[in-house]
Amino acid sequence: MKGIILAGGLATRLRPLTWVTNKHLLPIYNKPMIYYPLQALVDAGVKEILLTSSPDHAGHFVNLLKSGEDFGITLSYAYQKNPKGGIADAILLGEEFAKNERIVVILGDNIFHFDLKESINQFEKKEKGAVVFGVKMDTQSKQYGVIEMDDADKVLSIEEKPEHPKSDIAQTGIYMYDERVFSFIKNLSPSARGELEVTDLNNFYLKEGTLGCEIIDWWIDAGTSYDELLRANNLVAEKVKNGELS
Repeated sequence: MKGIILAGGLATRLRPLTWVTNKHLLPIYNKPMIYYPLQALVDAGVKEILLTSSPDHAGHFVNLLKSGEDFGITLSYAYQKNPKGGIADAILLGEEFAKNERIVVILGDNIFHFDLKESINQFEKKEKGAVVFGVKMDTQSKQYGVIEMDDADKVLSIEEKPEHPKSDIAQTGIYMYDERVFSFIKNLSPSARGELEVTDLNNFYLKEGTLGCEIIDWWIDAGTSYDELLRANNLVAEKVKNGELS
């Protein structure tokens, strides 16, 4: 499988921190934010990774990460011309890169510590489908997509920022898709926000009964607010000092 990290967007909620740089280059304790999803893919054995970003800051990523040799990978880049196009729109940039292979996608501001290797191995054995990753948390804040599952861990529904959440499982920014994902994206219509929503993409797989979900222990969407950025720094610092992270 190949990996795609999405590191575009305007990050208006983090201004003035993001007036002169991309939010994914902000520090999380002792490393730039982008290192965390990148290292997660490296640890999972993914050797070919595409990083998408906006044209304004693309050169910053190249200066920092170069061709990926420091991580033992091959790193490619793509530009999302419309930063408001949505997550699914950014994933579509990887069609030529994927070359009809399956992909694992991570949002560049997602901070977590979960070994994706076994998840990838199991996914590659499936005939078709997709996998989303969830985490149990307070979904009443209406900031997240919400995943509803039954007692047999079957996904029943995914709703984007619902008024009345059906569960306490928030959808993270970690996804695995089969090679049909790009054709599904091309059949999406923009939401009321004018974006191609990743939840709508995931619902294609849900409707055909091929969407799975795995629950991870902790996760922070560090790019959503000053508070979440601070929380990510504090939590990572604690885990580094305790030897849980390097």
